[in-house]
Amino acid sequence: MTEFSLEGKVAVITGASRGIGRAIGLRLAGAGAKVVVSSRRLENVQAVADEIEAAGGEALAIQAHVGRPDDVTSLVAQTVEAFGRVDVAVNNAGTNPHFGPLLTADEGQWDKILDTNAKGAFRVCQAVVPHMEAQGGGKIINIASVAGLRPSPGMGVYSVSKAALIMLTQVLAMELGHANIQVNGIAPGVIKTRFSRVLWQTPQIAEPILNSLPLGRFGEPEDVAGLALYLASPASDYVTGAVFVVDGGMNVAAGIG
Repeated sequence: MTEFSLEGKVAVITGASRGIGRAIGLRLAGAGAKVVVSSRRLENVQAVADEIEAAGGEALAIQAHVGRPDDVTSLVAQTVEAFGRVDVAVNNAGTNPHFGPLLTADEGQWDKILDTNAKGAFRVCQAVVPHMEAQGGGKIINIASVAGLRPSPGMGVYSVSKAALIMLTQVLAMELGHANIQVNGIAPGVIKTRFSRVLWQTPQIAEPILNSLPLGRFGEPEDVAGLALYLASPASDYVTGAVFVVDGGMNVAAGIG
């Protein structure tokens, strides 16, 4: 299906050493994209690049911390140097060092969460957009969360940061549409990754969630990767400013939709 082909395209994915970022990297590479996978630790993300190449794809691993502006600038510069362009940027890097009532978070936790989850995505967008404008278009995909759409117990600061990321998505969609750059978001529910393990491995938290989910299971990273492929491909050329929920029906079960 040519509308889902990424042949000749170059994609950059942050936070790609495992979980959702890794799954998106594999899926985009499988559709023909040259994929740049990045994370804070080169050895972790190199394993993903090796996995992509073992499957017949083309990948490059780059160490980059989205909280460091120079790292982000270097990430995009190295991508363009290696592959000549950047067509897709997936902002997946995220953190959440605070779990508990919002008012118990300290200033350092607020700063770290917002700097990574919101400003980190901003930095990547600021770095890739000039290249996308020069080549006539591009795709930006921001990995938000259902926690950014409604409050989630114990995840108040994280919820605020993901709500900010959703608004960043919508503002950039409005500002960049004239350049044929589509900006969309994905809001996963509980996906079985190391990042969210406290939610799906803690029985007193997991069981009530599972009992309320219409699909009766937690998500897998691959459940998000399929939607990311759609948003990275020509199939979504008339879609921008949207936030797609991938949560097994969590929001509709809660009366939100």
